[in-house]
Amino acid sequence: MEKLFGRESECEQLRECLNSTKSEFVIVYGRRRIGKTYLVKNFFDGKFAFYYTGAHNMPYQRQLESFALALKKYSKSKLTPQPKDWYQAFQCLQEHLENLPQKSRKVVFIDEMPWIDTHKSDFVTALENFWNSWAAQRDDIVFVACGSATSWMSDKLIENQGGLHNRITRRIYLRPFTLSECEQYLHSVNCAWDRYQIIQCYMILGGVPFYYSLLSPGKSFVQNIDALFFASGAKLKDEFDELYSALFSNYDKYIAVARALSSKREGLTRNEIMEKTGLSGGGLSRIISNLEKCDFISGFSNYKNRNKNAIYRLTDFYTIFYFHFLEGKKQIDHKFWENNFSSPKVRSWQGYSFELVCFMHIDKIKSALGISGISTEISAWRSNLKGDHSQIDLLIERGDRTINVCEIKFSQDPYVIDKEYAARLRMRNAIFKSQTNTTKNLSITFITVYGVVPNVNSGVVQSEVAAEGLFG
Repeated sequence: MEKLFGRESECEQLRECLNSTKSEFVIVYGRRRIGKTYLVKNFFDGKFAFYYTGAHNMPYQRQLESFALALKKYSKSKLTPQPKDWYQAFQCLQEHLENLPQKSRKVVFIDEMPWIDTHKSDFVTALENFWNSWAAQRDDIVFVACGSATSWMSDKLIENQGGLHNRITRRIYLRPFTLSECEQYLHSVNCAWDRYQIIQCYMILGGVPFYYSLLSPGKSFVQNIDALFFASGAKLKDEFDELYSALFSNYDKYIAVARALSSKREGLTRNEIMEKTGLSGGGLSRIISNLEKCDFISGFSNYKNRNKNAIYRLTDFYTIFYFHFLEGKKQIDHKFWENNFSSPKVRSWQGYSFELVCFMHIDKIKSALGISGISTEISAWRSNLKGDHSQIDLLIERGDRTINVCEIKFSQDPYVIDKEYAARLRMRNAIFKSQTNTTKNLSITFITVYGVVPNVNSGVVQSEVAAEGLFG
């Protein structure tokens, strides 16, 4: 097996399940390509009592046949079981497990479970019966269910109101790697990029481990991006349709919401999403909820109005990059990134994406500011005055009656604040105080790559966080 990188807390949870004195029903879920299968396979070193992977768009009967072949393999039988439905399939699995040594822990791994649950298959009901009537009564079963369709995993397993209600003993949600974890991985494969390049890479690939495994350490950052997205046969050029179609039914509606959000960097309210997509009602609510569960979008509270008018932002870095540079382009320059990485369009995208990098590392920012131990609430703000476009994309409201008003700037050099910009910041603070009636202290905080250049105007900045703070 390959070396398992990171995921220490997740491994500890799996270790506790393996050492438990009761049967464990474990679900491992998270965004596609995040490393769920890799984690389970490598932690257990491939030593499963039974392992089966659901297939995308495979008909019900073919799924059963494939499951039966896996049973034949693991039971070392010369005969292939012939289950007529999932109840019989799980009965065959039960018989196989009963024939194994009694004293051993028996790890059953079913991967891509959402794909198995085809229309009218009764798969979940059969699973409920298998677990409640047999597996839960024993003390030697570790049942691991895995899936990329996070909404399905949540609705059918975690929030199940039927036979699996409160039966899940362990939930392991895999989040993207942080900047620090990406840096550790890149260094482990002898990729000697500096932190500026790693941040640039994160703004495209996010913290998705599979994407990083495709990088070539011997190439520069720019060369890698061209190879992954723009060269002939680029590995991630066609990832977009596969990503959404594998996760969502009616995926075109999910793409429509994602596209609408990509059109406005400061995000959209639910009503604005309705206007741009034509979607509404419970259908739109479910799409928004499922996109949030899969870490494709995030909702941010409006300051002083936290219970309504949430602002939704597209936060999947790959999707943002696709909409900006790949969608609709039949012919692409094979060296597009090399030829355009200093263009105004790329600089505009970098500013937007760097803001999202910072949103994904709020805990690191708080630590760099020395406020980790203080209770905080994160929000955004837009002016409600007609004709006034003042806004603040990140507010950190603290329990010590201080609000960090964050300015996020991406640049390849230390950031220079001129007189006009300093005056604009002071004016915006005044408008914010006037509209919100806050009496709390406002602390202008700059988040940059290389810090702020000290000059006669930099006194407007009360605190700052540079790249080192984002990496922790």
